[in-house]
Amino acid sequence: MNNKNQLHRLATQQPARHPQPTVKAQGLTHLIFQRPDLNEAARFLTDFGLTVSQQDADTLYLRATDPTAYCYRVHRAEQARFVGFALAVESLKDLQKLTRIPGASPVEKSEHPGGGYYVRLTDPSGFIVEAVCEQIPGKTLVHRAPLPWNLAHEQPRINATQRPPIAPPEVLRLGHIVIEVADYQATCAWYTKHFGFIPSDVQVLPDGTPIVTFMRLDLGEVPAAHHTLAIAQGFMATYSHSAYEVVDADAVGMGQRVLRERGWEHSWGIGRHILGSQIFDYWQDPWGDKHEHYCDGDVFTAAQPTGIHPVSPEAMAQWGQRMPKSFTKPRMSLSKLRALIRNLRRSPDLTLRKLVTLMRMFG
Repeated sequence: MNNKNQLHRLATQQPARHPQPTVKAQGLTHLIFQRPDLNEAARFLTDFGLTVSQQDADTLYLRATDPTAYCYRVHRAEQARFVGFALAVESLKDLQKLTRIPGASPVEKSEHPGGGYYVRLTDPSGFIVEAVCEQIPGKTLVHRAPLPWNLAHEQPRINATQRPPIAPPEVLRLGHIVIEVADYQATCAWYTKHFGFIPSDVQVLPDGTPIVTFMRLDLGEVPAAHHTLAIAQGFMATYSHSAYEVVDADAVGMGQRVLRERGWEHSWGIGRHILGSQIFDYWQDPWGDKHEHYCDGDVFTAAQPTGIHPVSPEAMAQWGQRMPKSFTKPRMSLSKLRALIRNLRRSPDLTLRKLVTLMRMFG
């Protein structure tokens, strides 16, 4: 097989589950950001539905209603940046296994809320991954119950009205993170090999080249969300969006009303995704980073096979607003242009032909 054919085969192979991963991640615990203004970050995120759990001069922690110490960590820094995220593992034994990965830190005791222990790793695209265990959970916060629906042939709500409170919807939990990378194959393989992620669905270009992989946790027979991590082919490593589960569709709708009335920038929605099935709505924080409210997502056991699907703007939603071109269009700068040129030269996954195809498809 000549080099050209071999490169094409490697570029078009589909991400797959690893037969013997280093460990199996048990959950997505928190995201890590840097921001120049912690108060402005808190203002958006509390309007979005998170709750400040702790704040000092240099660090902001926010949480959802689920019993975790925090799910969103913001460090004060001159430049706004997404740093990475954390994955829970079962035990200190798992952390010790992860220390053998090149570049991993030793096992360290956490000084953040909830304590526990962690190992810090860097994935092939440069994102920080904190593997954590033995965190002490926080107390469950109160949230409203799902609203009962009167359906055509089933009407449980009699002599009662629907009046959800006009307030930010309580975020129940951090659901998933989506990243864009230049080194798509190596990054997907790193997460399946070291954390046991299972590709739920893969979107491909007309020639079969994979372009987006939606990955779920391997919890065996316990159902896991359709994706906890999604990786998309891009021209550089960057944050795409993060997603937060709310109690029902009315909470998604109320989130749109509240965020719009408080002057935040809308990105896309409301609609229902095809892959994952979530009812969604996307909003931008003060630095242009997208945050998604969602409900009613799919859950799969480990037995569910990987699906392969053509990628297109039409493949992003079953109903609702068509995905706007601004949703995927990068905000170009000189540094991003340099990254584009550099990655076109060095990355085996990024080609000018693929880039042009994506630009024609998504604008």
